[in-house]
Amino acid sequence: MIRTKVTVFVGSARKKHTYNNSERFLQNLQSFGDLEYEIVQLNDYDLEICIGCKLCLDKGEELCPLKDDRDILIEKMMESDGVIFATPNYSFQVSGMMKVFLDRLGFIFHRPRFFGKTFTSIVAQGVYRGKKIVKYFNFIGSGLGFNVVKGSCITTLEPMTEKGQKKIDKIIDKHSKRFYSKLVKQEYPTPGMFKLMIFRMARSSIKQMLNENFRDYTYYMENGWFDSDYYYPVRLNPLKKMVGKFFDMVFNKIYSRP
Repeated sequence: MIRTKVTVFVGSARKKHTYNNSERFLQNLQSFGDLEYEIVQLNDYDLEICIGCKLCLDKGEELCPLKDDRDILIEKMMESDGVIFATPNYSFQVSGMMKVFLDRLGFIFHRPRFFGKTFTSIVAQGVYRGKKIVKYFNFIGSGLGFNVVKGSCITTLEPMTEKGQKKIDKIIDKHSKRFYSKLVKQEYPTPGMFKLMIFRMARSSIKQMLNENFRDYTYYMENGWFDSDYYYPVRLNPLKKMVGKFFDMVFNKIYSRP
């Protein structure tokens, strides 16, 4: 029997609030059902800063000149049923190492692949703007292909009071229940209008503007996405089928070569 696996990617060098609350989250999940988990501290891996050469986008990620641990981390994501990104709020954004990690995943936004897997985030803040980071993560998770469960923001002012810790525990407990509920379903949901539009727009731009010399084009071709209704098999109702064809017509016209 294959066990459900959940992996947290922690963007903090310290084993303190972000790490400890990620661990509590995972232990909650384990109490709900039979699963295994792993905490990955990005600080323990070699991740180089993206140099913007675009080889991963244009020709394929295997041609990236940076020889680091990116593929090891991506493989951990592929092997997981659930993925969590956890970061402290540094200068009102994700930590530096988390941003380096996200930049190294940039090509996957062009070629999403984590369909059917569940994603969420945990953001530990001092005072302010953590909810903005959660919103950013929600967008990131969707762009990578995940089923997204809205993340949570916890306030970790020091010294931590008993009241403050109880409030954090309550947030983490509720969040883990929501995540587990989505995790066990392993859904391939029918896309809403916005996601359908994004898929048709991306497909039209790639089909009209690129060719077999570009990895985005061959990836779409290999996956049958030039002819499919969506990234994965779904049954669109008549209205969405009609709207999808309308999107195709509009975007094919926009991106058609002169």
